[in-house]
Amino acid sequence: MASVNTFELIPAIDLKGGHCVRLKQGRMDDATDYGDDPAAMAAHWQSLGATRLHVVDLDGAFAGKPANREAIRAICAEMTIPVQLGGGLRDLNMIEGTLNLGIQRVILGSAAISNPALVTDACSAFPGQVCVGIDARAGMVAVHGWDDVTDVRAVDLAGKFEDAGVSAIIYTDISRDGMLTGPNIEETVNLARAISIPVIVSGGVARMDDVTACATHANDGICGAITGRAIYEGSLDFAEAVKLLK
Repeated sequence: MASVNTFELIPAIDLKGGHCVRLKQGRMDDATDYGDDPAAMAAHWQSLGATRLHVVDLDGAFAGKPANREAIRAICAEMTIPVQLGGGLRDLNMIEGTLNLGIQRVILGSAAISNPALVTDACSAFPGQVCVGIDARAGMVAVHGWDDVTDVRAVDLAGKFEDAGVSAIIYTDISRDGMLTGPNIEETVNLARAISIPVIVSGGVARMDDVTACATHANDGICGAITGRAIYEGSLDFAEAVKLLK
């Protein structure tokens, strides 16, 4: 279990075809479009007090190689806060190319299952700049844009990276993602207690109560929560939440 000093509320920007979108339960055919200027959206969240930005290259996740490079470059050019990015990163060259765009941390998801050695190698090559994204349904890991649910338990996968030098585990409950139903705090806390790597909650953060409920588990190793649809649709006031956390 990692004890965490600070808890971050992290706004999410999902990229599809150069636009900001949000999916429901990871389904590409159920996307809501929030505009064609991701860099302006990033600047907006930063102006409201964001201390970190979470970006997902959805096209990259489904294609297995980075896409939306110009949008990512434009976002990084606007930011003075760190940006973390996941989606389609499958080898060290892709990771290096992404970091060279100005990204501060990369997130390895499907690759962490298919090629665990890549996580170790990336942590060695780029210390402090590698996170692992674990997406799960009912505690079992899902891969390839959440199309496939494996027979691997999320907690077992996370445990494999204990000594690799991973900066954080981003744990997404797919069934909650984009549904505004509240995060799966119990399962996420159980994961955080089982490992020494800090854990970020993802999926379902919808209102202020969800944020405070996550933040109360900082001593259990929860270092942040990602929020997307809620701050775009107004069920969570991002600026108010940031103030409350301070």
